[in-house]
Amino acid sequence: MTREPKKPTQLITREFAKKLHLNYAKARTPIIKRTIKKEDANAIWFSLEELENYIQYIKIEGRKDGYDVNGIRFYFGVYPEEEKYKEKAGLTTLFLNATGKKIKLKTNTPEVHTLALMSQGESDSDIESIEPMNYGNMGRPPSLTYL
Repeated sequence: MTREPKKPTQLITREFAKKLHLNYAKARTPIIKRTIKKEDANAIWFSLEELENYIQYIKIEGRKDGYDVNGIRFYFGVYPEEEKYKEKAGLTTLFLNATGKKIKLKTNTPEVHTLALMSQGESDSDIESIEPMNYGNMGRPPSLTYL
């Protein structure tokens, strides 16, 4: 039986989301357009299937590499001005990187080999042994207006 998920604590109102998007458009879009001489992406889309698959992938790969995967960090990037990136060349992208803590295996007693996972370190670091995920959809045209 599947239980209901908890309501996320980081939810914001649609009105505040509109304000954030409008602030971005007013403060950043003119500077970016003036600098790169074209309209840049202001939203990136990933399907639920892609995101769920990446989450499962990083959990499994992280465990193999000795990490307690506990999050995903979102980074902004810019595609190189190379022909192979076609219409994305020079435009903003968003890529995802797994984060977590290195774990060590600890036994409770020498006789019993019960394993407990102990996180090492105090911060949630990027896990360099797991590939980041990119290539979300910028949409056409690149600029979208938040509803």
